[in-house]
Parts: sequence; C-alpha cells; structure tokens
Amino acid sequence: MTLVPGTVRPRRLRSTAALRRLVSEVRLHPADLILPMFVKEGLTEPVPLTGMPGVVQHTLDSLLAAAREAVAAGVGGLMLFGIPEHRDEIGSQADDPEGILNRALRLLADDLGEDTVVMADLCLDEFTSHGHCGVLDSAGGVDNDATLDRYASMALAQARAGAQVLGLSGMMDGQVAYCREALDAAGFTDTVVMGYTAKYASAFYGPFREAVDSELQGDRKTYQQDPANGREALRELGLDLAEGADVVMVKPGLPYLDVLAEVAAESIVPVWTYQVSGEYAMIEFAAQAGAIDRERAIEESLVAFKRAGSDAILTYWATEVAQRLDGAAAGTLTGPQSAGSQTAGGR
Repeated sequence: MTLVPGTVRPRRLRSTAALRRLVSEVRLHPADLILPMFVKEGLTEPVPLTGMPGVVQHTLDSLLAAAREAVAAGVGGLMLFGIPEHRDEIGSQADDPEGILNRALRLLADDLGEDTVVMADLCLDEFTSHGHCGVLDSAGGVDNDATLDRYASMALAQARAGAQVLGLSGMMDGQVAYCREALDAAGFTDTVVMGYTAKYASAFYGPFREAVDSELQGDRKTYQQDPANGREALRELGLDLAEGADVVMVKPGLPYLDVLAEVAAESIVPVWTYQVSGEYAMIEFAAQAGAIDRERAIEESLVAFKRAGSDAILTYWATEVAQRLDGAAAGTLTGPQSAGSQTAGGR
C-alpha cells in the first residue's frame, strides 16, 4: 500500500543530518554545562574513584589544572566539594577560612574568577563525623534550626573565599532565606543563592559516598524528598522563590524528568539539574560492558535534561562534552572523544 498524495510525512524533517540539526528543538552548548569537582585535603596526587570511572579526588594542584582545562573548553561553571582530614559533630572545617573547600575556592576564584563561575556546595555532610547534612539533636535527629546557623556561617565563609554561587543542598526548611539574610547583612548582596528545590532521597547517590569518604550511617529520608512525591516539589519551589532563591535545582536528573519539567514550567528563575554519580556510573559501566554506545548515551541523557526544561546541567562529563561540542555543528556531539578530560571532576 502506498500513501496517497498530500499525506503528512513527519519523516521529511528527519531525512538528512543537516535538516535534523536545523529543526532540532533543543541544543547543547558548553556554557550549559557545570563541572562538579572534588578536592581532598592531604593528598599528594589525585585518587581515582572505583565507582566513577574517570573521576578523581583532586589535590589543589590537580584541581587547578582540571579547572583550567574545563574553562578552556567553555564549560559554564565549576561546583566544588571539599573533603577535610578532620571531621567533627558540627563540621567545623566547613566554615574555617583555612578549610580545604574554602582554600580551593580562593585558589580558583583568584586564578579563574573572571573567566568562569566558581560555585560551592553548601552542606555539612562532607564535614561531619556522622555524615548527615546538619547538626544532630540529643535524640540523634537532624536539628533543622541549629543547622541553619551553621549554613549561614558557611555561606559567609564561602562568599569571602570567592564563591559566586552557593549551592544550598542540605534540604533544611528555611535555608534559602536564612543564608540570603546573612549574606545581605554582611554586604554580599551579589552572591547567588541556588536553592535545591527538589533533592530526593535517592539510591543514585551511591558512588558519591565514596567520592566524599562519607561517614553516613542510616539515611536522609527525614529531610530529603520522598521519591514517590512530585507535587511536593512545587511546594518547595514556591518556598524557595519566596525566600529569594536566584536559581533552583532538581536532583537527581533522569529519574525525575517529570519533576524537572513541572518545576521548569512554574519557575521564574533559572532551573538547573544534577546528573548525579549513579547516573554517571550506570552509563560508564554499561558502556564498559559493551551494552550501550557511550557517547550517544551521554548525549541522549544531556539532551533529555534540556528537553525537560533545564537551563544548565551539572555533569561529570562537562569538560569532555564541551570539548566535543567545540568546533562541531551547533547542537551535535559528533567528533573525537577527549582523552584528557576524564580526570576533571566528581559527584
């Protein structure tokens, strides 16, 4: 059977690579990508992560080298996570000006601050001896309001160190307003606050535990969101916007594309998403097993975030993808894989 003349044929717009590119609904650009990076106190050389092939815990020297590579590739920003040698109940190294994260922030801000956006993870989990994102009360639960005091102190320390964006990832009630007020009162009115509007209590953070040498026992279900809940994210969005968030986040990415799309449709500020450690690991290990085409799977996952409404994406492939995009036709990821970019990040 042959279709009659005048039949609508959507395949016309898929017939050549050039035509497909011309009618593409979303496009990736290096500036859409943010590279998460881990820096660990006391290292003499980078340490590869077994759960995240190609990702390392950095020394200060290797951090700077990888950051320069990312900026040269056009990556939009750098998100730093610090791993201290000493941990305690309140995470005292988190707001110590000489703590590893704040030292790393100063290093990158001084060297690259005019050429990129230096960002800091604002959470206590990497710094506490118990591994939770806040201060514990006498019953062993996370004390929301006591934690806010620690977050405000961290916000000031990170802003003083040169961070331009603070990623409030702890999911404490009122964290955006509390940090915003502390920053403004200290004169840091231009420091950007990114609220983690929807951060789910997800199994996909598994490899991240290795990346930060996590001490966590138990889980974070009393403060991170229930994976079964979608509408709750819109409630959190309303609160973050009312408290003054400049950017909002949905995390993880691929398992929550529906939430990302709903938040993007409602938000009046930029929406970002985080392609977390487990998402990264699944693609890397599946590709190593020969089950999927690695580069195509990376491309497809990133395009999915853009299609769902994400304005920027935190991804461990930021440098590699940016290098492939550079010089390629807009919106495509064709071209040779970069060999040097695989040690550039972590989460």
